[in-house]
Amino acid sequence: MAVWEPEHVVDEPLARRLLGQFPELDPDGLRPLAFGWDYTIWVVQERYAFRFPRRRIVLPGLERELAVLPKLAPLLPLPVPVPLFVGRPSDDFPWPFFGSELLPGRELAEAGLDEGGRLEVALELAAFLRTLHRVELGEPLPLDVNRRADMSHRAPLVRKQLDDLGRHEARAERVLAEAERLPPSDHLALVHGDLHVRQVLAEGARLTGVIDWVDVCRSDPAIDLSLLWSFVPPSSRGAFLEAYGPLDEAQLLRARVVALSLCAALAGHARAEGLAEVEREALAGLARALDDEPAR
Repeated sequence: MAVWEPEHVVDEPLARRLLGQFPELDPDGLRPLAFGWDYTIWVVQERYAFRFPRRRIVLPGLERELAVLPKLAPLLPLPVPVPLFVGRPSDDFPWPFFGSELLPGRELAEAGLDEGGRLEVALELAAFLRTLHRVELGEPLPLDVNRRADMSHRAPLVRKQLDDLGRHEARAERVLAEAERLPPSDHLALVHGDLHVRQVLAEGARLTGVIDWVDVCRSDPAIDLSLLWSFVPPSSRGAFLEAYGPLDEAQLLRARVVALSLCAALAGHARAEGLAEVEREALAGLARALDDEPAR
């Protein structure tokens, strides 16, 4: 079984039954919105997005979302999903779930932006991340259990991901070998933890929200900067960094390796699920991340 295959999928009849926990909602206004590794998402009354976990491994992250997002949202320059309805486990569905205001926009993976639009979005995202990484929430958060900033763990994983795609090449190996020589990171900040083109929403070249905070934790902020390599046009990397702030060479390298990892994972998942636009963007992101134009 692939790592992203769900243990539970909430279909329409089940979604209607579960929404019965909230009699103030009209389940007749119900439509599917999206699904990913973590959640199946249904829209209710064109106003609320309900996120139903797909795998048990998501549950600790869901609990963190419920605790952190209401406190974090007022501190950020872009909207995030603030839980308004929290569903209880039941005989129909063994896990909690939640509903938040429906954020407008499309995933960056499907936004079809040209290079100018990508730069506009990138500058807005850089400002968002600069703010996020300076937040002192006072909420106890774990270190990143997925060890994204630990290159002794991440680089071998990326080799396997690229091999599974049939996309391993010499440029990638040079990047990974260099990353494996990095010492452990001594940078820590509050991070989204899993930021990629399916987690950022846009209308045209304006961002409208950042979603799916299951992996919110403490880690090197570099792990949130993979889009510098995979989404931003190589010639615009310097403008992104000017908007975000300085990074050392080790952080730039960590962000690049995380970009390779996320793009490979997205491409594999999209190929298996028939998500053609996501697959195209993920493969294009791999190519950008392997472009050696310096991020300066």
